[in-house]
Amino acid sequence: MTDDPAVRCAGLRQVFGETVAVDGLDLEVRRGEVFGLLGPNGAGKTTTIRTITTLLPAPPDTVTVLGRDVARRRTQVRRLIGYVPQQLSADGTLSGRENVMLFARLYDVPRRQRREQVESVIAAMDLEEAADRPVKTYSGGMVRRLELAQALVSAPQLLILDEPTVGLDPVARDGVWERIARTREETGMTVLVTTHAMQEADEHCERIALMHRGSVRALGTPAELKEGVGSLDDVFRHYTGNTLAEAEKGGMRDVRAARRTAGRLG
Repeated sequence: MTDDPAVRCAGLRQVFGETVAVDGLDLEVRRGEVFGLLGPNGAGKTTTIRTITTLLPAPPDTVTVLGRDVARRRTQVRRLIGYVPQQLSADGTLSGRENVMLFARLYDVPRRQRREQVESVIAAMDLEEAADRPVKTYSGGMVRRLELAQALVSAPQLLILDEPTVGLDPVARDGVWERIARTREETGMTVLVTTHAMQEADEHCERIALMHRGSVRALGTPAELKEGVGSLDDVFRHYTGNTLAEAEKGGMRDVRAARRTAGRLG
């Protein structure tokens, strides 16, 4: 299984009623890379992420994570993944340490290793001084770093981030990425990230797939995608259309989710 990619989607299709959310998606994420999944609201990114993380059922033989079929080995796959959703996952009434300990239990970290793992990720995210404070007193950047600690407490081989820096100021955003980079250097972990921030994708992603209407329209390194087109913003417009209707395709649910998260982090 060591030769298998971190993620492979082969002809993945997800349909909800009359809406085709993902339409025959073919995608591979190499082990150890930072891979960006870009696209407008409604492109199918979140549905793809939820399928990879087993939150949505996958048809057999269409999605594998580190060689495991997501449809047949859901429990094994979940133990290999750390996931930071766009919506906040930390409980504001608990302390940072209590939140991370809760996720250690949810991820089934062995009891004898649990405390050591919790303390290790809290230190890695520079949250030791604030670990016993209620999370509702944290800044937006601290909350996101806490959620990274929650996702990393099980020492995952694949970290999946859905809009990890939405609502953060530039300093907090850089802090999140600095800690992701540090963890990758230490563990060789693969990172799959969705973002609407083109500069962020350009700076941190080794390869990028641009989704539109449920399938991949462009794939390559940032430099390859920009060649002859311009910036990543130009690449985005080229493959997804320039109209307001296309930009708003995700609808109110996507807008509300982004605003709610940004409001709580801001």
